[in-house]
Amino acid sequence: MSATETASTSDASKARRPWSIAAYLLALALITLVPSFVFAGILMQRNHQAQENTIETLILATTRSLVQAVEREINANITTLRVLATTPSLHQGSFRAFHAYGRLALENTKANLFVVNSDYSTLMSTSTPFGESLPRSSDLDSIRRAFERNDVEITDLVRGSLSNDWAYNILLPVNLGPYGRKIIALNQRADNISQALLTNKLPEGWSTALLDADGQIISASFGAGVTGETFTRFDALSQPFSVRWQRITTDEGTYQTVIQRSGLTGWRLVSWAPVEVINKPLLDAVLSLVAGAVVLAALIIITLYWVTRRIGSSVRGLARDAKRLGRGESVVAKPYPVAEIADVSQALAEASAQRRSAEAEVRFLMRELAHRSKNQMTVIAAMAKQTARGEEDVAHYVQNFEKRIMGLARSTDLLLTHGRAGVELKELLTHHIAPFGPSDGERLKLTGEVVRLNAQAAQIMGMAAHELSTNAAKYGAFSTEKGRLEVSWTIEGDHLAFRWREYMETKRALPETKDTAEARTEHKGFGTTVLNSMVGGALGAKVERIMHGDGMEWRFEIPMSALHPDYAGPRANEDKAAE
Repeated sequence: MSATETASTSDASKARRPWSIAAYLLALALITLVPSFVFAGILMQRNHQAQENTIETLILATTRSLVQAVEREINANITTLRVLATTPSLHQGSFRAFHAYGRLALENTKANLFVVNSDYSTLMSTSTPFGESLPRSSDLDSIRRAFERNDVEITDLVRGSLSNDWAYNILLPVNLGPYGRKIIALNQRADNISQALLTNKLPEGWSTALLDADGQIISASFGAGVTGETFTRFDALSQPFSVRWQRITTDEGTYQTVIQRSGLTGWRLVSWAPVEVINKPLLDAVLSLVAGAVVLAALIIITLYWVTRRIGSSVRGLARDAKRLGRGESVVAKPYPVAEIADVSQALAEASAQRRSAEAEVRFLMRELAHRSKNQMTVIAAMAKQTARGEEDVAHYVQNFEKRIMGLARSTDLLLTHGRAGVELKELLTHHIAPFGPSDGERLKLTGEVVRLNAQAAQIMGMAAHELSTNAAKYGAFSTEKGRLEVSWTIEGDHLAFRWREYMETKRALPETKDTAEARTEHKGFGTTVLNSMVGGALGAKVERIMHGDGMEWRFEIPMSALHPDYAGPRANEDKAAE
């Protein structure tokens, strides 16, 4: 691979670097929380908008109520003035009596009644004794307009020429006939209006001020201004009237304002609040949301750190267990805090145990294979020697030797098929008897319990069955058309009672041939060697042959310890028996 390809592979590997558990958990937290906070922000914005609409409605209603309260106060004063204008003493020219009546009527009030002549001189005032010289009114323009309009005139804020207090005048023109046209005026202190303003409270953070046509403060809420001052927070006189509130930006800040005008007086009622005050609930909610988000984020980070540590340490433990499993070392299941990881750890431990078992099985089979190969070579050598005894014909020797080799091979096949589980005795006998037995199944009977043989016993019993079947085919039950073979076995205590019984034709003596004579004189050929030396010697069995008038019988009493699959058997006996 070239350097360029190596660099490309390295870059691709870096690009495909997997995420950590913490990254996935953080992504999950963000996916879960961010939409929630966005939705909460939208809800807060909508709630704030609804609150603003509510506050706007409240402010508009309150300012209208304030204007109406001022107009009610002015109308009450106008009514008082009209009543005083109907006093008979006034129309009779008895101004002293009118002065006394006016004082009595306005007693316990802060109002003052005065009369102005057509030449703008002051005729009388209830604030001074009758007959004293009085200065001219300071608001001649309003008096002139009252004379010209011949209607009630409400002045702007004026400072009293006698009391020097800020006040407003209500001027009512009257025609006294022979006494000429006069102005009956009611002088009211400006602070009377404040009582009307205080009866209707605005929401917290809002201020209000009542302004005359010149922009002077007639009355204002606490901290909004002083009576007589010019309103300078913003240019209220140039602002249009509106049925909704409006936003005004100045050098000092931005205000949300409501401006109402009194049709009776021409005065303006101005209510305002800094935008920060209106936005404060939203800001507080946002700050609360941010504070909650910070606390929640801290909790999430702490939780993620804890969970990541727990899962990360568990996963790293699994990785170490997997490496040990790969090296063939023992792996023990650990009680990990995560159930799924604990299940994987248990699976690794089970896999480790299975691997060790499989490796032990392989080692056992390898040892067994080496041992069996050695034994089989020894057995084959013994078979070759025993088969050669008494044989003069090479072809006959080869044929017999080949049959015995095939019998040994059948036992080996069964061993390889069943492995450590062992070979079943009945299956072993069936495989070795079948090549020599008759096609008629009724002439062969195999009965007995399920008995499994280990490798050594299977080889020896297989060779014994082969030799007995060979003799049965040559000289015994399978050499005639009606001969029978019955093989049976039972477990009696700690040994296996095995019986091989051959039946010849009924009431017919065995022919005196060379082979039968050999059998009767118990000539020890290879078959006899297998039965006596290997079965008797290697398996520790008691071997007995019995001759009957109708056939022959072999009886073996074999210890179960020599047959059991888990019993390896004495290697020395095998070698000795094979010689």
